[in-house]
Amino acid sequence: MKISQGSSPKPTAVLILEDGTMVYGQGLGAQGAAVGEVCFNTAITGYQEILTDPSYAGQIITFTFPHIGNVGANDEDTENATERSAKAAAGAIIRDMATAPSNYRSQGDLSQWLERRGIVGIAGVDTRALTSLIRESGMPKGVVAHNASGEFDLDDLRSKLKSWDGLEGEDLAINVTTDAAFDSNESGWAWDEGFGALAGEQRETAPHIVVIDYGVKQNILRRLTSEGCRVSVVSAKTSAADILAMAPDGVVLSNGPGDPAATGEYATPVIKDLLAANTPLFGICLGHQMLALAAGARTKKMAQGHHGANLPVNDLASGKVEIVSMNHGFTVDGDTLPENIRETHISLFDGSNCGIALTDAPAMSVQYHPEASPGPEDSFYIFGRFVEQVKAARAA
Repeated sequence: MKISQGSSPKPTAVLILEDGTMVYGQGLGAQGAAVGEVCFNTAITGYQEILTDPSYAGQIITFTFPHIGNVGANDEDTENATERSAKAAAGAIIRDMATAPSNYRSQGDLSQWLERRGIVGIAGVDTRALTSLIRESGMPKGVVAHNASGEFDLDDLRSKLKSWDGLEGEDLAINVTTDAAFDSNESGWAWDEGFGALAGEQRETAPHIVVIDYGVKQNILRRLTSEGCRVSVVSAKTSAADILAMAPDGVVLSNGPGDPAATGEYATPVIKDLLAANTPLFGICLGHQMLALAAGARTKKMAQGHHGANLPVNDLASGKVEIVSMNHGFTVDGDTLPENIRETHISLFDGSNCGIALTDAPAMSVQYHPEASPGPEDSFYIFGRFVEQVKAARAA
C-alpha cells in the first residue's frame, strides 16, 4: 500500500511500521525517535487537546483530518493536569505541514509547541491510506523519527521497534499519575472570559469529590467544579483508607493509558474497598474499565479502538443517541458482565460496551469522554447525574 504523499523536499522524518512499511516525510516537533502503537483519530478540531490527553501515552496518532495546526497553539487548550503527564502522545502523523497560524488565540505554531513537549511529528503522509491499513490490519507498532539533517540509522530504528513489547500487559497509568495530591478549582472555559472558579463560600458547602488520577484530563476536573463540586486529586496508588480519610462525598475513577488489566492489579482492590464503603463512584474511560474489573467483568484489546470526537453511542435507558468523544484501544467485554452490572450504553459502530451501572452499589461509568475537549457537549449531563447521586447519598 502506497502511504507516501509523493515528491517532496528532502525528507527529514521517517515512519516505520512493524510490517516493514516505511514512509518518509517532513519532520516537525521534537527531533529524535519515538516508539508506540499507531492509531488514527477522526476529530476535525482539538489537536492540542488530543495530543495532551494522557490516555494517548504510548501511542502515535494519525490525524485523518488533513489540516492540522493551522490555528496554531496556545497555553489554554491542553488537557494534561500535571507536569508529569505533559508528554502524552508519543508522536503525531499528519498529511500537510501546517500553514502560518491564523487565530487570535494563537501563541505560536504547532511544530514549536510539539518540540517544547518532546513530541515527534511527521508530515507529508497519505493519512487516508495509513488509516485504511489500520482499519484492515489493526493498530500496528511503529517508530517515528525526526532529524533535521535527514540522516537516519534505519537498523537502529528497526531495533527499537522490534524491542518494544506493545501496550498489552503494560501499566502506563503509573507513568502519568500525579506525584502528590492536589486540589483543583478551575471550572469551564467561557468565550472571551477564560476559565472560572468556585467561590470560597461555595467551596465550604460543596460536595467533596476525590479523583483517582490514572491520567486525568483537565476538563474532567473543570466539569466537576462547574457542577459545584470541591475537587481533590490523588495518585493512582493511593489506598482506599487514605481516600476515605479525606471524607469524600464521591470518587471519580479517571481516564488513562495502557492495559486496564495491568493497572487493575493495584487499582481494583482499592475500588472494591470503596464499593464496600458504599461510596458513590463514577468511572471514565480507563476508570470505566477499572470499575468493571472490580465488579467481576473482563477487558480485551480492540483491533482499531475508538479514537475521535464524532462517535455515536446509544443510551439504552432513554434510546437517545449521543455523539461523543472517545479514546480507547481496550474495551470491557460485554459477554463477561456479572449479574450485578447493568449495561447502560453501547457503541453504534460495533455494539461494544460503552457504559455500566452497578445494581448493588451507587456506581456508574462510561467508556467515552463526557467532558469532551475536544468534541460535542452531548454528554455533559452525565456529570450532573453523578453529582445528583452524590447529593442523594450525602443527604441520606
